[in-house]
Amino acid sequence: MEHLNATVGIIGAGSMGGSIARGLVAAGVIDAKNLYVCDPLKSCTAPLADLGINISDGAEELVAAATDVVVIAVKPQVLSDVVGPLANLLAGRLVVSIAAGVPLATLEELLPKSRVVRVMPNLPIQVLSGATAVAPGSDVREGEVELVRSLFAALGSAQVMREDQLDAEGAVVSCGPAYIALFVDALTRAGIRAGLPATACREMVLSTMQGVAKSLLETGEHPRAYMERVTSPGGTTAAGLYAMEPLVTDAAYEATDAALRRTEELSGK
Repeated sequence: MEHLNATVGIIGAGSMGGSIARGLVAAGVIDAKNLYVCDPLKSCTAPLADLGINISDGAEELVAAATDVVVIAVKPQVLSDVVGPLANLLAGRLVVSIAAGVPLATLEELLPKSRVVRVMPNLPIQVLSGATAVAPGSDVREGEVELVRSLFAALGSAQVMREDQLDAEGAVVSCGPAYIALFVDALTRAGIRAGLPATACREMVLSTMQGVAKSLLETGEHPRAYMERVTSPGGTTAAGLYAMEPLVTDAAYEATDAALRRTEELSGK
């Protein structure tokens, strides 16, 4: 991963903000000395300070120190209260928001003199295997889009998208960790039902899933081609896939549709 000579500030050190900070340092993309974090809860900032990350006393101090990128990692319901007083300080600056459901139009209204990017990361950024959608505002420069994409690419996959694609990305990718965890649990329960010990079965299922994901990512092989390689004609895998495929495919479609409907309800569309 390319090292970036940039100063980055993160306002909010909760689950996502703290994971972003730890991940950037762990990946070696940003030096801890160039990373600034603030949060009113010392329980959130203390572990980050142990990594050599700078802990600012407040958002104003952080904004003054982090000159390249400021990431707003607070809950959507408090975003305006946090960002409003910083509008003048953030004038001319690159600001990244991870607040789900807060559109670029609202962000640009709150920060009329800033260049704003929306990102939607998911929880596996905690282990540098997350996925993040990056949607730049109208005034963001090309090099700045790449800077933001590179920061989040250090935490997994990061793809630049249009803002109108973010709802679908959220319904598939942001919800995806829960879906995959559900499948692991379901397959483990099936193994237990067939007579396998629970702990051993769960460990083997997880190891298998990790191996498949690693193989597909490293080789670029299409999932369908991978399935064909491990399926013998008339064999047990073929029989299992025949039973499973229509159910899993329909479930994926229905889950995505349900998540999109709920997104519309929450956004008031």
